[in-house]
Amino acid sequence: MNDEMKYIILLGDGMADMPLDSLGGKTPLEYAKTPNMDSIAQNGICGMARTVPEGMHPGSDTANLSVFGYNPTEFYTGRAPLEALSMGISLGKQDAAFRCNIVNTENGIMKDFNAGQIDTALTEIVIKEVAAYIRSHPGIELYSGVSYRNIMVWRDYPYGALTETTPPHDITGQETARCLPQGAGAELLLEIMDISKSVIAASDAIKGGMKKYRGIPESLWLWGGGFKPSIKPLNERFGFKGFTISAVDLIHGIGLAAGLSPCRVEGATGYLDTNYEGKAAAAFDCLEKGNFVYLHVEAPDESGHEGNVNNKIRAIEDFDKRVVGPVLEGLKRFKNHTVLAMPDHPTPVSILTHSGDPVPFCMFRTAGWNDANLRATAAPSYSEITAAKTGLFISEGYKLIELMIDGKL
Repeated sequence: MNDEMKYIILLGDGMADMPLDSLGGKTPLEYAKTPNMDSIAQNGICGMARTVPEGMHPGSDTANLSVFGYNPTEFYTGRAPLEALSMGISLGKQDAAFRCNIVNTENGIMKDFNAGQIDTALTEIVIKEVAAYIRSHPGIELYSGVSYRNIMVWRDYPYGALTETTPPHDITGQETARCLPQGAGAELLLEIMDISKSVIAASDAIKGGMKKYRGIPESLWLWGGGFKPSIKPLNERFGFKGFTISAVDLIHGIGLAAGLSPCRVEGATGYLDTNYEGKAAAAFDCLEKGNFVYLHVEAPDESGHEGNVNNKIRAIEDFDKRVVGPVLEGLKRFKNHTVLAMPDHPTPVSILTHSGDPVPFCMFRTAGWNDANLRATAAPSYSEITAAKTGLFISEGYKLIELMIDGKL
């Protein structure tokens, strides 16, 4: 039996929510059957943590940066450069990266921020076709990613301030006109977005791809600009040799910036059809090679953005049964281990986007707790309500990783 302490974070993106009348006043997390996360809460500690600092936008970038152990107010430089790192895109000091969603708008309304959960194969066609039409813009490069998530790089960005942009998932069902890019660089971003509409509408290659693959692309939407981050790696801070497991480039990008290695699982889609079992199995391959794993599942967040409560409950239950359960069983092979399960932020189905409210977490350590106050914070089950009732509140979410290591506040 391996005696080295192993650490694993199980992140159900956007799991937290608000009470819903349709669920008898319960949240989807409270309503869902989650015996494995309940077990962590019962045998470990349970509480609430603020992962999005006051005044910051409640994005998956800032929230996950916190869970990785970094204060977003100090280290956040934008979402897109983190994803660019994961995609192997080299960024210079003055190069700005922007997230490039493929979306579907209709009559000036943001109908679908992910173009019908567009297949990656169709995305590659769209990005290739649009890229051919913007070659006349020096320094502008497009890179296709996973599904609707792509990157635009603006080499030698000429402005001091970044363009003001809006995440498309924040405006589902709303008018787009008031949320278009503004300020420095906006003119070029708007031009590229307009070009993309014309290209997608006229391209025979894209029309052919739509017959073969899932997705309804209509245009590109540029947002989330930023510059290359610089943070102290986790191996230097805590001695971690670690890995990220996710379908999302953002998570791998933060991991690379933090000195972790990406573990890419075949069939990981970022949606309900993701390869849960493959992710859980990969976690143990990684723990045999190192001592830290950050395992991320996107499906609850996507369901929240859709406003689909049934899908969100399903995503939470699949996460608990097909990831958390197998991980808890597999961790028994390691004498010393610590497991943390939590969301990064809430994605309430009632508002279709993220909120910056605190989130529930549960944590178990074979080494126990070095703080007597923590020993009284177990909970009968895992939910927003039970976590809040313990009275344990971590106001700076980036300190959770220190709690994992030290067993004390």
